[in-house]
Parts: sequence; structure tokens; C-alpha cells
Amino acid sequence: MALWAVLSAAAVLDHRDHPRGPVVLGLVLPVLVLAGAVAGGRRWPGTAVVVVNGLCAWGLTSSVTPGNGYLPALAASAYLLGVRSERTGRALLVFGGALAADLLLCAVLRAGAVWWFYTLTMLPAAMVLPWLAGRYWRARQALVRGGWDRARVLEQQQRLIADRAKFQERTRIAADMHDSLGHVLSLVALRAGALELSPTLSGQDRADLAELRAAVSDAVEELRETIGVLRGDADGEPAVAPGEPVDDLVARVRASGVAVDLHRTGAVPALPPMADRAVYRVVQEALTNAVKHAPGSEVRVALVRVRGGTEVRVTNSAPPAGSPAHPVPGNRGLAGLRERVSLVGGTLRAGPSGGGFEVVAVLPDRVGAGRSRAAGEAGAGTGPEPEPGGVTGATDGARATVGVAATGGAEQGSESVRRLALVRRRARLRFLSAFAVPAGVGLVLLGSAAHLAHQLASCVLRPADYAALRTGQDRARFAHVLPRQPYPYPSEAMTARPAPSGAACDFYRSNGNLLGEVDVYRLCYSGTRLVAKDVLPAEPERH
Repeated sequence: MALWAVLSAAAVLDHRDHPRGPVVLGLVLPVLVLAGAVAGGRRWPGTAVVVVNGLCAWGLTSSVTPGNGYLPALAASAYLLGVRSERTGRALLVFGGALAADLLLCAVLRAGAVWWFYTLTMLPAAMVLPWLAGRYWRARQALVRGGWDRARVLEQQQRLIADRAKFQERTRIAADMHDSLGHVLSLVALRAGALELSPTLSGQDRADLAELRAAVSDAVEELRETIGVLRGDADGEPAVAPGEPVDDLVARVRASGVAVDLHRTGAVPALPPMADRAVYRVVQEALTNAVKHAPGSEVRVALVRVRGGTEVRVTNSAPPAGSPAHPVPGNRGLAGLRERVSLVGGTLRAGPSGGGFEVVAVLPDRVGAGRSRAAGEAGAGTGPEPEPGGVTGATDGARATVGVAATGGAEQGSESVRRLALVRRRARLRFLSAFAVPAGVGLVLLGSAAHLAHQLASCVLRPADYAALRTGQDRARFAHVLPRQPYPYPSEAMTARPAPSGAACDFYRSNGNLLGEVDVYRLCYSGTRLVAKDVLPAEPERH
């Protein structure tokens, strides 16, 4: 509607200055035809160009000027043809057919030179140049879309490669743990069981060995659980072995002489097995670190219900003996714990707090709710781990693998690379055509206009010189006041006017006005003698 309104305004202004018949036939009907062309141009852009060209050709029937207010509509239709259609051959066929119809109309109307010049220059320029600009815009948009599509594909490939590298690294770690540590623990449990049967041991020794064998068996079960977490089951969720509640864990540690309290804030819901096991492991690892590195300190365990999850906070006070309240280098507990928490989509932070140490973990109610975010944070890294160890090295190896694999994937996307190169090549060609072709056409038009202006300016006979001419004079006497060449475009009406028998006539313009109609002087010669001079009043170039 906006485009039609703007183009109709140009038609209204032209009709006001150069009315072409009644308002209904000269303005209302053409504007309605223009409305149909604009509306149908979205689906049939070539047809819209043909219809609007017909409105421009209708202006050639005028005896005043060949141009009308529908030339901007023709340029807009041609531009939209370049934007909406990719078929070059069909567009050139439309332009060729429209120009042929215009030239045929000029021939039928026996149009003058100005009408022919307008048809051969202005109408083709109004079609071809905007069409080239529209094609360039279409190619540019295709290039932009192709670039974004390729970036999206590469991003998906990199994400898949990163996930694969993480899975492979976890599988490798799980295999190493199963083959080395699992084997050793199994041998220890077997050896302890054999020692229980020794007849030289006392009852107390057998009880201690039984407790040792039970602890090693528990360690083996925990190792199997960790391997299940690293490898993952067929559904993509790591296998989880049921464990004792956190309350029982705290009670068992308290019974061993550690000052530990458990506090719950809010109604903590039943968590999924993975998240519930992660809560247990956070509390277990934090209590183990407190006993190991801050003996004699007071420990507080808090389970707090937060929005969308559960917060686990384990804080120990400063040790009475002043021993360090942070883990010694080489401990792998918190690093592995952070990986476990991230697997369920949670976050974990640990560090000194008030002279002691604090471990805080937030686990979601639904496993995987924040997994991608947590994995991204773990991969990006924010600084050194509180407890550096083997897991950090494994993560660095996975990052290196991701970087190399992602680069390889980007280089090997042959189909997308070829398509993007094709789109870029088309964009360059259309860019050149959108500027080189208009520049060439502009030079041709400029040269044609300059040549026409030179012809019209070099055939002007000044009125004073014309008035001084007398019939019967020899041409040689006044040749110095004559223009270098006669007027080359007299109308048929001028050439059809009667002349003296056997005389040859030349025509000259009366002034140098290039845009308006001027009187024309006719000089007729019999041999070299001037036999007649006439003033032909200004009249339209075409009849």
C-alpha cells in the first residue's frame, strides 16, 4: 500500500502538470492498473514490469512530451523483479519484449527524434539499472544467510565434537580405573579374606581384618559406581548405586568423634538418584577433608531448599592446632567431586571461609536441567582448582582434542564450503554488474546526449542573420553566417511544405534551446542562388 501510494503520487503530480484527457481515463484508470501491478508483483514480478511498461508506453501517445509519471513505477517494478526472481533469462526476455513493444509503438505513431531517444534510453535504463541493483541486493542477502547458516552448522559440529571428546576421555579414565585401581582393591579384599582364616590370629585381629575387608569391598563398590558415572548407561544417564542417607552418614561420622551438626532449611524434595547420590558424595568428601586436614574442627552440614534445587553447604571451623585449613596439593577429591556435580547439571565451589574451609554445591531438582551450562562453565574455567590433580590434566587433553577436531570439522565441511564459495562468487559478479553495467550504460547515454546537444547547438541560425538574408543572393556571400550543418531532424510536416520547383532546402533552428520547441528557418537554393526563405513556426516533433 505504501509503495502504491508513493508511485501514485508521482502519477498525480504528472497529470496535474500534463493532463492527458479526462481524470477518469487519464488518472483514475491508470492508477488502478498500477495498484493491480503492485499487488501482483509479489507473485508475478515479470508481469508487473510488463504492465507498468504499458503505462509508460501510453505516455508516448502524447503530443507534448514522451515521458509521464509512471517511469518511477517502472524502475521500482524492475528492482523488485531483481530482488524476487533469480531467473536472469526470463527477466531479459521481459525487458526485450517490453522494449520491442515500445519501439513498435513509436514506429506506428511515426514519432519524432525526441520520442525515439526517450524510448531507446530512458525506458531501458529504468528497467535494467534497477534490476541489476535488485539482483545485487538479492545476492548480498543470500551471502549473509549462507554465512550465518555455515556458522550455525560449525557451531553444532563443534558442540558434537566436544561432547564426543568428553565422552571418550571419561571412558578412558573409567577403563584406567577399572584395570588398575579396581584390580588392586579386589586383590586387597581377597588377601584380607584369606588372612581371616589364619589360625595364628586372635579374635581381635580377625575382627579388624573383617572390618578392613568390608571397607575395601565398599571401596570396590564405590569404584564401580564411579566407573558407571563416567561411562554412562545406554540411555545416556550414568548408572547410580543406592547409598545410605546423609543423616546416617553424619551420624556415623559423629560417632567416630567428629563434632558435626546437620541442619535442614525448607522442605527438601526427593531428588533423582543421580542428584541424591551427588549430595551424599559432597557431604562425604567435605567431611573426609575436614577430618584429614583440619582435625578437631567443628563441622556444620546444611541442606537448604533453593529455587529449582537444593544447596549443600559444609563448613568447618579453623583447626584448634592451627593446621592448614585448605587441601594440600595433589588431592583429587574436590576435582572429581566437581565433575560429578557438573554431570547432574549442578555447580560446586570450595575455598577458605572465616579461617576454615567451605564447600558449597547447588544441585537441580531435575537431572540435566543445567548440564549444558555447567559443562560450558567447566570447559571455560575460571581459575586454578582448589585441589589440582589428574582430572585437570584430563580436561586439558579433552580441550586439545576438541580444538583439533573442531578445526578439522570446519575444514572438511566441503559441501558448505563449496556452496558458500558459489554464493560469494555470484555476489561479486552481481556487484560488478550492478556498477559496471550502469556505468557503461551511463557513458553511452551521456555520449548520446552530448552528441544530440552538439547537433542541436551547431545548427542554429541567429534571427538577425536570417533577417539580413535576401533572395537572389549567392550562397557564397552569406556562407560565413550559416551554421556548420543544417538541422538534421525536421519533422515530416516541415519537409512536406511546398518548395520552389527544382530547389533544395536546408533547415536551421532559430535558437539554441535544447529542451523546448523553437521556430525553424528554411532556406531553399536553386544551384547556389537563394530562391526562398521561410519561417516554420514551432510545432510538436510528432504528428
